[in-house]
Amino acid sequence: MTAVVEARGLAKSYGPTRALDGVSFTVEQGRIVGLIGPNGAGKTSALKAILGLTPFEGALTVLGLDPRSQRDALMQEVCFMADVAVLPRWLRVAQALEFVAGVHPRFDRTVAAGFLARTDIRMDSRVGQLSKGMVTQLHLALILAIDARFLVLDEPTLGLDLLYRRQFYDTLLNDYFNKERTILLTTHQVEEVEQLFTDVIFINRGHIALSASVEELGERYVQLTVSADAAPRARELKPFYEREVFGRTAMFFEGRTPGELAPLGDTRTPSIADLFVARMQGVSQP
Repeated sequence: MTAVVEARGLAKSYGPTRALDGVSFTVEQGRIVGLIGPNGAGKTSALKAILGLTPFEGALTVLGLDPRSQRDALMQEVCFMADVAVLPRWLRVAQALEFVAGVHPRFDRTVAAGFLARTDIRMDSRVGQLSKGMVTQLHLALILAIDARFLVLDEPTLGLDLLYRRQFYDTLLNDYFNKERTILLTTHQVEEVEQLFTDVIFINRGHIALSASVEELGERYVQLTVSADAAPRARELKPFYEREVFGRTAMFFEGRTPGELAPLGDTRTPSIADLFVARMQGVSQP
């Protein structure tokens, strides 16, 4: 499988702060990868390096190109969407389509117009007249109309209500299956989108805490929920994290099989959101 992103020893500092501390990870072609971490974990620094927006140390290639020296070529193949609206408020929707058509040779105005026709957005509306949800829909229309191989999405639905978030991801997923795309997505709303991911990368304090496919997670991790009387025996098997859940204890294990743990309680594969919390806190409770 071809790597879209290949990072080896990627590092970035802001004065004395080490935002990325020699991290290594890979994003394979045709995958939907969740880059997940708490605030200040290094997510934005990693995305800026991938997009050629900041200097960095270490080795990094994106679609076989060096973001530092080949950014113009890279941007022909990559689309980026952030949570912060970048379109001028005075710009009309039709002008936004004209602008992108003029600067990106792989933009299909017909596709963007067709997408917007299914919304309440009018071509003569100014960006400043649109709700945040509509601005996000406009950004999505512009991005999906570009025949890009790699989409980088940084908290794209931040601040949107549930309806708009669901519409956004439904549209994104349908487009993903219709084309050969690779998607790198950061979000704090992990519970809502974890079913989209084929792979996850957990990052914390500039270090990679976990990088695996969703299939691997089911093979490596087991969540065991036990009653109080079974908890001492379960702790002998060395969970790496535990928490109380409605009077019972949920324990997280790596390298144990469900068959080993089932006699003690209920077992299941942990959700990505629960596993993220467990790996970030990462210590067994006494």
